[in-house]
Amino acid sequence: MPLSNSPPELVIFDCDGVLVDSETVSNQALVDNLARYGVNIDLPRCMDLFVGSTMSGVMQKAIDLGAALHNGWIEEIYQETYDALQNGVDIVPGIPELLEQLDRAEIQTCVVSNGSEDKMQITLGQNGLWNRFDGAVFSAHTLGVSKPDPGLFLAAANHYTAQPHDCLVIEDSPTGALAAARAGMRCLGYAALTAPEKLSDQGAEVILDMSEVAPLIGL
Repeated sequence: MPLSNSPPELVIFDCDGVLVDSETVSNQALVDNLARYGVNIDLPRCMDLFVGSTMSGVMQKAIDLGAALHNGWIEEIYQETYDALQNGVDIVPGIPELLEQLDRAEIQTCVVSNGSEDKMQITLGQNGLWNRFDGAVFSAHTLGVSKPDPGLFLAAANHYTAQPHDCLVIEDSPTGALAAARAGMRCLGYAALTAPEKLSDQGAEVILDMSEVAPLIGL
């Protein structure tokens, strides 16, 4: 692992909850949907259960909780989530400043997400980030591998010819932090909506504000 004051060659951002504040909106859509299928959970419990999961994983967990879901449910919840996100999501505080610092230092950046490119076009596009990361977005839906498998992170590193130990991952879910650990990459765990211990248990260095990132990597 790099020293705490060593700037990385590549910074890999998760999307939801790290670049854009979309987790609350997406999970509220899920809460409302599951209530129609016999599972009543509140928003904090929903986020605790599902943040970082693939949608197929969410479906299986919901069925285990007693939800009577049909074969077309994933397409249904995607549409309901996209509709909710279209109403607006905010950029995570401190992200514009952090991206400027990384650009000034000529550090490469990309986005790696279990979410679809369609979803990222909605959330990142509202904040000018889709164009900013043009050609630098890696989706599990496109590559066919999802966190906690390290393959997404390793594909991004390979694209930029960066060694894993020269990469920094910024994540907000234990699933993503575990994927970073498995990839041999340093991970900062953004604990705005996630219990800090769930991130640190997977090897992440916990941060509570994006302003903490630059000093931790020597900028």
